[in-house]
Amino acid sequence: MKKLVSMAVAIVAVAGMAGCASMAESPVQTMDGVLVGAGNMTLYTFDRDAAGSGKSVCNGPCATNWPPLMATKAPGGEYSIVTRDDGKTQLAYKGKPLYYWVKDAKPGDKTGEGVNQVWHTARP
Repeated sequence: MKKLVSMAVAIVAVAGMAGCASMAESPVQTMDGVLVGAGNMTLYTFDRDAAGSGKSVCNGPCATNWPPLMATKAPGGEYSIVTRDDGKTQLAYKGKPLYYWVKDAKPGDKTGEGVNQVWHTARP
């Protein structure tokens, strides 16, 4: 019985450490002066999102073209979470929600910069 308890304690300890390691990883990095998300794809901000409002105004067809960077937890620092109209949560930087651009095909693409004069690469 003592051996089983020791094994259970070890498993819980390892699981706890794994959780800490994943919390330390941020879903956003900086590359070539811009913020990037999964796959090192460029992230963007939308002028019509009011910084610090706690919400995104890019929904429906807008979010189809500009997929939000979904997250349930902010990695800290200048990152926060905003709630979307559908109730899901999105990562924001300096209060501005972060998005991908559907037409960026590979890491390093920044084809969303300046679209309709309201979309901009997110910069640290």
